[in-house]
Amino acid sequence: MKAKKIGIIGNGNVGGALAHGLKRAGHEVRAVGNDPAAIREVATWASEVILAVPFGAIDATLAAIGPALEGKTVIDATNALGAEMQLVLGFNTSGAEELQKKVPQAHVVKAFNTVFAQHMDTGHLRNQELTAFVAGDDAHAKEDALGLARDIGFDAVDAGPLRNARLLEPFAYLNIQLGYVLNMGPQIGFKLLHA
Repeated sequence: MKAKKIGIIGNGNVGGALAHGLKRAGHEVRAVGNDPAAIREVATWASEVILAVPFGAIDATLAAIGPALEGKTVIDATNALGAEMQLVLGFNTSGAEELQKKVPQAHVVKAFNTVFAQHMDTGHLRNQELTAFVAGDDAHAKEDALGLARDIGFDAVDAGPLRNARLLEPFAYLNIQLGYVLNMGPQIGFKLLHA
């Protein structure tokens, strides 16, 4: 494995867990919070950028980043949820597709959004490997994301083109519903069984 420079925009539960898992895997990682200058600096430095900010903060984050995403893999770990914890986009588009429209010079990949933050640093729930579904249109960018997920410890699965984020985002919402609305708690996760 060749170590990569990974910039994580968002240093909360998701960003912190991904940073820990990727550092443990041997990558050089910088994670930043809501400081526009630091966001721009980290996005410029990184070879791959992970967005781990609230969905409502995407536009402000992109404004802070500026042109630094050109030609880079951008991994969208967000979920398109509003203030009431409801999906704000349906099956005609997705947060990831809308992000790609906003940064057409980058290669957006949807990944990590179907997993609770508690499991993002290992890719496991207790001793069971969880699945990280990865959707994107650029083959190289998708392989970048699949590789990072494998490095953390996930069973990384190619989930097809970026438009399949329309399925992954509601799938993540189901996980949230099961965990927090139906009181199963966050010690749950999805695993794709392979024949």
